[in-house]
Amino acid sequence: MDRRFFMTAAVGLGVSTSLPAFAGGHGRLGKFTGASNHVTTGTAELLKGSVELLGDFTFDGAPDPKVALGKNGYDPNTLMGPLKKNRGASSYKLPAGVNPDDYNEVWIWCERFNVPLGVAKLG
Repeated sequence: MDRRFFMTAAVGLGVSTSLPAFAGGHGRLGKFTGASNHVTTGTAELLKGSVELLGDFTFDGAPDPKVALGKNGYDPNTLMGPLKKNRGASSYKLPAGVNPDDYNEVWIWCERFNVPLGVAKLG
């Protein structure tokens, strides 16, 4: 059985051959690790104009979580606003003048207590 036969059979059976919903959109990806005794998991993607938290994202909750970027450490000038939800996909627009190529991390940051809640090192 060759690949063409398999793909034709799969389509004929109604089997989806597309990528899963959590697949990235051609940006730099990173996996979250928790910080400050918080559990933060899943994937972040840095695109030219936004940060995407993909469908596998989870966060255990904390007061005042925000999304930001960093380069070997959190940069408060890149804050993109409050975390929209603790589970699943969400999108955050980069602030004007922020060049995503200058950063290698996506942060979940507690602004109220000035502590990290999670960080994704980008590949």
